[in-house]
Amino acid sequence: MNNHLNLTMYRIKDWQEDESNYNYLVETISSPPACPMGCYPDFYNYGRKKQLYMDTTMHNKRVGITVDRRRYRCKQCNYTFWEELPDMDDVRFMTSRLVHYIRNASLKRTFTSIAEEIGIDEKTVRNIFRDYVTELEAETQFETPKWLGLDEIHILKKPRFVVTNIKHRTVVDILRNRELGTVTPYLASLPDRERIEYVTIDMWNPYRTAVNQVLPQATIVIDKFHVVKKANEALEKFRRSHKKDLPTKQRRQLMRDRWVLLSRKRDLTPQDIFLLETWTMNFPMLAEAYELKEELFDIWDLDKRVEAYHRFHSWKQKIPKELKPHFQEILTASENWEEEFFAYFDSPKLTNAYTEGLNSLIRQVNRMGRGYSFEALRAKILFTEGFRKEHKTRYSKRSDMSGVFGHALGNYGSWNVPDYLADVPVEVPLGADISTLVRIMESGEF
Repeated sequence: MNNHLNLTMYRIKDWQEDESNYNYLVETISSPPACPMGCYPDFYNYGRKKQLYMDTTMHNKRVGITVDRRRYRCKQCNYTFWEELPDMDDVRFMTSRLVHYIRNASLKRTFTSIAEEIGIDEKTVRNIFRDYVTELEAETQFETPKWLGLDEIHILKKPRFVVTNIKHRTVVDILRNRELGTVTPYLASLPDRERIEYVTIDMWNPYRTAVNQVLPQATIVIDKFHVVKKANEALEKFRRSHKKDLPTKQRRQLMRDRWVLLSRKRDLTPQDIFLLETWTMNFPMLAEAYELKEELFDIWDLDKRVEAYHRFHSWKQKIPKELKPHFQEILTASENWEEEFFAYFDSPKLTNAYTEGLNSLIRQVNRMGRGYSFEALRAKILFTEGFRKEHKTRYSKRSDMSGVFGHALGNYGSWNVPDYLADVPVEVPLGADISTLVRIMESGEF
């Protein structure tokens, strides 16, 4: 019978078809090579049993393969054994190619959809996925960045710990939570962590504690994005409280006020500027709150730390008492994080602001309710083919092969690079490219 299963080590004995399924009965076409105990090949048939293995779909139908499996007994030692089944995975009772298919598909689709397509339990798909991710993690070592970003993204309604390479704009890892007990051991596990020069964080104290403990050589920088974000939040608080107390007629004058007020003045259209000037005349306190927000943005555009420091302290003195409650959060933060605030001006102007775009897109995926678990979303981001960014580096003969570069050229510990590997360019993985992730998410292909 023609073997249209494309499994060359099997002979099809019979097959049936219905509306949704193909069912095949097959047997192997070769004898076992030897007794597993090492005896000279001399054995006889000792029974059979039929075992069902699932296969990849064919013509949009599920495929089940029942193997008529032989058992043998060795004439020399009386040991009984079942014949080996090439192309079959005995752990999962499916073909090896189906396992491979599920591994790849599980990074792109929900477990439920794969299980329904193949005709297996969703738990089986989940287990294959977890084994695959464990394998990918064992063989993937992203380069430890010199400019490390620690931030959060919200996945499945919880804040998660996201690690980024700021210079190359990649996601290096995502962990289940951002508590101190998670952050500290993670940073301690980074290979070549002594190469880290700067760490940008938001104002989350466990980050500062962990970095000071594990990366004492690194300078902590409060991400500019999180500073100016608090200015926008202060303005928004005042806008809402001020607007709700206005008569209806005056509230109508403030149409589109949120968009205009949260925009930088330099980005406004002539029409927006006209609206802003109208509000300035009619709502002077709202105008003052806007100018305070703009001035704080301008301070964080400066180059010199000393100038920024003095401008900021002058800015604090200008806040009228009516607005202070709304700006209190940033005032308190500046006292608790003063050194980290102004370290920004001594750094290469590091910011992790682009991860906020990723954050909003991940929230969009969460809202779609496509059944992804945290582990699945993390694996999709870190390991999906085509998301990863790499760069080439060369190693001299005296290069240290430990740490992050050990995976690229083998585990040589602290040995010197062999002569035949000296000056050979090597692709070093940097993490998942954020711009690629954003593009894929926006296209709906994620």
